[in-house]
Amino acid sequence: DLSLYSLVKSLADNKQLLGMRYAEWCIAAPSLEADIAAAAMGLDDIGHSRVLYGSLRELGTPDGSDDGSYGNVPYLDRPWTDWTEFVAANAVLDSAFSVVIEALANGNVEVLRSRLRKMLQEERYHYLHGRSWMHEAKADAAIERAWRESLEWIGPEQADVDQLNADGKLAYGVRELRRMLEERVGGKSPQRAIDWKAWDPVRRRTAPGGIDPATLEMLQGLAEKRYMPTSG
Repeated sequence: DLSLYSLVKSLADNKQLLGMRYAEWCIAAPSLEADIAAAAMGLDDIGHSRVLYGSLRELGTPDGSDDGSYGNVPYLDRPWTDWTEFVAANAVLDSAFSVVIEALANGNVEVLRSRLRKMLQEERYHYLHGRSWMHEAKADAAIERAWRESLEWIGPEQADVDQLNADGKLAYGVRELRRMLEERVGGKSPQRAIDWKAWDPVRRRTAPGGIDPATLEMLQGLAEKRYMPTSG
């Protein structure tokens, strides 16, 4: 199933990049506690990406689907320059990825059911950490951007996610995922129109561009481990 493969691949790409972005702040956060949390969440997400990449083998690789490009949100293209960007990613983007993990873990694809449920407890800690910082950091602009890109990543109604939901491969459709994300973050999503005509269903974004060269070089060091067998 090309659409399921594409969604899981994008989720893996985003988790890997999010883990790297978290780790970049492990000695730059506002407090020692936040430094430690950044390092721990970075390790979690890089580990989660390995499980997701490993699951792609079990799903079967559609011909020509993996050309080495990354299906990540623009928010992760470049390193963050301000702590508020970390907070917004932690509170909103990470939560968007988590609700889709939950939808896959409760779907009817056995390899995803068995492997992804183990992630959910760690994911819960991530959003609790993000929500706690939302009340301390003045991150409104970054949060609005993270919301917009999260909604783009989940995708439009009556497209691939809703079809996967109809097939039972995802436990929830687009509307329910949006509602779950609002509940988890603790607020309504910004009412800003998205130009779905510009939406790329493979990269799950409307903006052009991609990962900066320095990040691509770092990713090469992780690429050999992408499809290593995973336990579980």
